Amino acid sequence: MNLLSGYNLDLNIQLKVLEDIILSNKILNEVLVRTNSLNIENYYIGAGCIAQTVWNYLSNKPLDYGISDIDFFYFDNSSLESSEEDKVIRAAEELYSDLKIKVDVKNQARVHLWYEGHFGYPIDPYINLESAINTWPTTATAIGIRIGLNNEFKVYAPFGLNDLFGKTVRANKTRITEDIYNKKVVKWLSKWPDLKIISWNN
Repeated sequence: MNLLSGYNLDLNIQLKVLEDIILSNKILNEVLVRTNSLNIENYYIGAGCIAQTVWNYLSNKPLDYGISDIDFFYFDNSSLESSEEDKVIRAAEELYSDLKIKVDVKNQARVHLWYEGHFGYPIDPYINLESAINTWPTTATAIGIRIGLNNEFKVYAPFGLNDLFGKTVRANKTRITEDIYNKKVVKWLSKWPDLKIISWNN
């Protein structure tokens, strides 16, 4: 692979390539720039919208191709009432109302309260945002980015960036089930058929 693919390069180079790609996605760039007005410091834009932007770049597709939503994750355990999360959701809906891709907002401090009802099994509360990202379904999509102080591009990627740049889909079995993983694989292959899929049993 060439230099611009980011695959198997020094981490600092990978981070710069990633930043260039993400900021070239006009919608993601708008979300990141506008987020400061929400006055939420402890957040990440993450998961599928990041990986899929990179896949699109590597596959010479429009950078927003196939992205159904933009995941906005924050962590606030000062109040676990759904009404407090709803306030942030409404503020984000207003802030991003003109964007053609929906921004999906979730307080990761509350996930354990609804997870069992949605997925069928309970989980322990997350202690911070990073502990949540550590459990996200695949190594390539376990990633969060934000614009920090002084417009610094911040990345949290517990499994590194090689699977992301290598277009490799590999299960992170910390929490995901085989059935959920296989459904994701089918969905993603329909849009990015050149992905390299690592089977659940490998």
